[in-house]
Amino acid sequence: MQTLEKQMDTRALRNAYGKYATGVTVVTTLDDRGAPAGLTVSSFNSVSLEPALVLWSLRKESYTARAFQAADGFAINVLAHEQQLLSDRFATPTADKFSQVPYAISENQLPLIDGAIAQFECIKRNEFDGGDHWIFIGEVISFTLNEGNPLIFHAGKYATAV
Repeated sequence: MQTLEKQMDTRALRNAYGKYATGVTVVTTLDDRGAPAGLTVSSFNSVSLEPALVLWSLRKESYTARAFQAADGFAINVLAHEQQLLSDRFATPTADKFSQVPYAISENQLPLIDGAIAQFECIKRNEFDGGDHWIFIGEVISFTLNEGNPLIFHAGKYATAV
């Protein structure tokens, strides 16, 4: 008897997951050398208000996995609709994603990207094995909220919220 996993068409499953529209974020941290690291993430969710907890997931094979596993915290930058090129930049494996990207290091020593419509600075509370991903849970220690429309991802492409 075959397991369900072997019977499942993973491309079709990914397409089905893609029917759920998500916001687009860039999650950032500082690596062990103090250099900024980050990547585009659509797997961001609020978990709890008290305590203020959020989660996101990272593919285990990601070139940034080591930086996030070693870090004590991370920042989640919710991108504005106008930041599609920034999303594309952080979704591509390149040596220095932060060159020519306006950002600042916060008082909590986390990279915050200019123009984000919301930012959550978090202390890493937990990290779990989630199949081919790591699941990170962070406690929000600071946040900012700005005006603007969100960048949305749906069915494999960017979309507009109406």
